[in-house]
Amino acid sequence: MPPGARPDTLPAVPRQRTKPSWAQPDPFDELAERLDDFIAAAVHPDEIAALLESDGLSDDQIRERYGVKNSFALAEELYERVERRYPEPDGPAHDTWQVGLLGCLLRGLVFALPGFGYVLGAPLLAGPHDDVGLPAGTVPLLASALVGWMWNQGLAHRAYAWLGLGDRGAARRALLLGAPVGALLGALVALTVAGAAHPAAVAFAAGQSVYLGAATALLVMGRERALLTALLPMATGAVLALAHPVPDAVRLTLLLGSLAVVALLGLREVAPPKGRGAVLNLRLPPRGRDKPRRTRSQSTTMGPRLSASLPYALFGLATGVLVLYAALGDFLTGEQHSAIAAPAAVALTLSMGPAEWLLYRFRSGSLAGLRSSSTPRAFWRTTVLTVLKCLSGYLLALLVLSLATSALWPHAPGIAGVRLAGLLLLGVVLWTGLLLQSFGAVLGAATICCGAALAQTVALLTHTGSPHGVALIVHGTAAVAQTGLVCGLLGRVTAHR
Repeated sequence: MPPGARPDTLPAVPRQRTKPSWAQPDPFDELAERLDDFIAAAVHPDEIAALLESDGLSDDQIRERYGVKNSFALAEELYERVERRYPEPDGPAHDTWQVGLLGCLLRGLVFALPGFGYVLGAPLLAGPHDDVGLPAGTVPLLASALVGWMWNQGLAHRAYAWLGLGDRGAARRALLLGAPVGALLGALVALTVAGAAHPAAVAFAAGQSVYLGAATALLVMGRERALLTALLPMATGAVLALAHPVPDAVRLTLLLGSLAVVALLGLREVAPPKGRGAVLNLRLPPRGRDKPRRTRSQSTTMGPRLSASLPYALFGLATGVLVLYAALGDFLTGEQHSAIAAPAAVALTLSMGPAEWLLYRFRSGSLAGLRSSSTPRAFWRTTVLTVLKCLSGYLLALLVLSLATSALWPHAPGIAGVRLAGLLLLGVVLWTGLLLQSFGAVLGAATICCGAALAQTVALLTHTGSPHGVALIVHGTAAVAQTGLVCGLLGRVTAHR
């Protein structure tokens, strides 16, 4: 008993001491410890910010827990607290961007084979020149092609967006609804601008619109080989038609046969399942492999926004205009008698195969640079060298294809000088535009390409300069602008996700 305490007094219970405020665990240290390995290997704070956002941390939660403004401020604080370490992974690093060259070349060939349809359909476009000075039937054909490229580029983006969410059924439904609407729109535009063109030319343009919609569905769903098989008989007949006269009935049979097969294959790919299950699917969509359970955020947004596909549609329209002007350039200068399927357009179309493969090579190289670089500046230098190598490789492939098509094309003028320089600069515009799309910066690419297409159209309508000289200036300006955008994004780690 303590001295002086009364016998009936109970001893005082010692009060539990609270830890002083300075002893409370620091939430920054706790988060840094939990994410230590990832933060230590980060090249840039934006990489940490991307991880925080993927973990579901909102800016409100970050302000409440950590007292900083947003995820980027929190990422910078964590980046400063943790020492840089770059551990080597156990075994070879996984690279999701490794693809085969053969598959990309196959897609490029599939893009180019429809051009043989113009060879078989040449009699449908025979006749006197129209008011614009182009061969008969050219205007409705080009107008429907531009509408098809614009519409199907946006449609493909929307379908790919659904596939990215894991909802293959929704992607099929988008294609099933969107492809016929695009075909109808292209046919109506061809009919509107037909003027005095022969009805056969309008029918040819309508068939082209149907083909573009069906081919888009097959390409999005990964059925390139089926599309190639359907086009081979038509392409073979076109090659024979270049060497020997082919009856019009045979030409028409090959065109309609290939179109029918492609349309049926596209419909089969996107059509809903048959039988009793299809009826049940309309009432209660199953949650299986084709339609996974959606998260709360997906349920509230009801899938990708329609407006998100608009820049891709505008990019498709603008690049289509630029490629058509490249095809029409020799005709407008009087150096070529056929405005359709010029060697320049064929070379650009075939080059899309190597372009796609080199885009994958760039993404693979940037991933390797992310692992090997220790500072943001070093990462930027690495990606700049990688993009220069890939762009040079694409321009070399385009040069070889241009020289080959020009040499093999009947009565085609040689390609050199200003014509060749303008074509290569257009190649820079197309490849950097595709690269900006992969960075998620499609709005910038669409804006620049639309401006270039508009400038070239105005110059053509006002008869300002020669077509090849105007193309050189317009393509050069657009190439410089898009290259600047690419260089500005190369050092941002989040752009490479």
